[in-house]
Formats: sequence, structure tokens, C-alpha cells
Amino acid sequence: MQLKLTRPICFFDLETTGTNVAKDRIVEIAILKVYPNGNKESKTWLVNPEMEIPPQVVAIHGISNEKVANEPTFKQLSKEIYKMIKDSDLGGYNSDRFDIPLLAEEMLRAEIDFDMKNTVSVDVQTIFHKMEKRTLEAAYKFYCDKSLVDAHSAEADTLATYEVLLSQLDRYPELENNIKKLSEFTTRKQSVDFAGFIVLDEEGEEIFSFGKHKGKKVHAVLENEPGYFGWILNADFPLYTKKVLTQIKLSKLNNKLG
Repeated sequence: MQLKLTRPICFFDLETTGTNVAKDRIVEIAILKVYPNGNKESKTWLVNPEMEIPPQVVAIHGISNEKVANEPTFKQLSKEIYKMIKDSDLGGYNSDRFDIPLLAEEMLRAEIDFDMKNTVSVDVQTIFHKMEKRTLEAAYKFYCDKSLVDAHSAEADTLATYEVLLSQLDRYPELENNIKKLSEFTTRKQSVDFAGFIVLDEEGEEIFSFGKHKGKKVHAVLENEPGYFGWILNADFPLYTKKVLTQIKLSKLNNKLG
């Protein structure tokens, strides 16, 4: 089974300093770019996170502070990484909930206007969980009948994720070999920002999914309580959430002016 592509898709995996999207940083990123003609291009970078990697995290992925001390920072690598992915859709394992949100944060911190408006994503973990409910190692064994050597190595995990998706397409005839359809299948909810603080209601309008305004329309809250916008911008929310909220506010303002 080969992926039917109308444009490239970049499968990628991150190793990080932790799991907090707003605060943690990338220490390794691997990208496997698959082109519509079947050609592939892969790159892996070690990254200086400019912060301490906790010992318990080093124990998981084996990337120590000493190993990345002399590596470039994400900001130094950001243009090269963005150039590789900007024309592509994205694929990964648990990528919709973690890798893409964290990559977006790093890009915005590096002053690159990362946006997913014209990009779809395929989360291979969601396909697996909907079909079998296991881990990446188990998925690799189940679908590919291979043992995942060097698990938690970004490069090994990235290649395994790509191979698992190909095997999933072979195994499940109900899965359409189409990146947009796979993206729709792997979408858990209609989230406007990656972190899920802003989602779409049944009418397709943005609502808050948390706090005292949970379930309320975003534009109504911003209009009736202007200080709430400033509170979110100054609080510890992901940069992408703040960007989306700003876009909604400006959109409503432009509509009024128009």
C-alpha cells in the first residue's frame, strides 16, 4: 500500500524536556517527508532547549543536557525546519494533542508565523486507538510484525509511525487512502486552537471549552467582558491559543467596521 497524496506529508516526532506544551522545549526532532511520487526525504536534528532536561525525562529518551549543550537552538533551526514542512500536511503519533501544539509554540517563539489553516494532519495514534487501542510499540508489532528498536528515539519512532499507517491502510479497507479523509478520521473534536481551549459548537461557532465561560461563544465573551481577552494574553496559555483568540477578536472587529 502506498499513500495517495496530492501534496507532500511530513511525518515527524519530537523528543522534549517534558509534556507541558506552553513551557517545555524540543530536544530532538525527526521529519520524514513523503512526496506524491513516492520519494522520501528525512532529517533529524538535536536541539539545545535552553533549559534543563529533568533526569526522569533523560531516562526516557536518553538525551542528556551534555549531549545537546553545543547543538543549535530551535530558533537557529526554525527556518530550515519550516522550509521542509511549510508545503506539507503533517502526520505523527499523538501529534494532534502534543507534537503539533508544541511545534507551533516553538515556531511562534522563533517568530515564524506557523499556521494550520491550509494544512491537515493525520494522527496515527487515533487510528490505532479507534481500531485496536494500544501503544506505538504494540502498534508496530501488531501491524508490521516488527519489534521497535530504539523506542523514544525520534528517528525510529518517526519511521515506525509511517510504516504503521501504511499497514493500517492495508488492514482496514474502510480507511480511505486520502490524507484529508484520514485527517477527518483522526480528529477527536473540532478544536480551533491545538490545545482545545477554543472549540466549535454545533453551529460551527467558536466557544470556550474551559473556565467560567465554558460553552459560551467567544465573540460574545470578548464583547461583554473585554478584560477576559487581556487576562488570557497575560496568563500561561499556549502562544497558538493566544494567536487564535486574537484572530477571532480582529475578525469580529473588522466585521463591525465593514
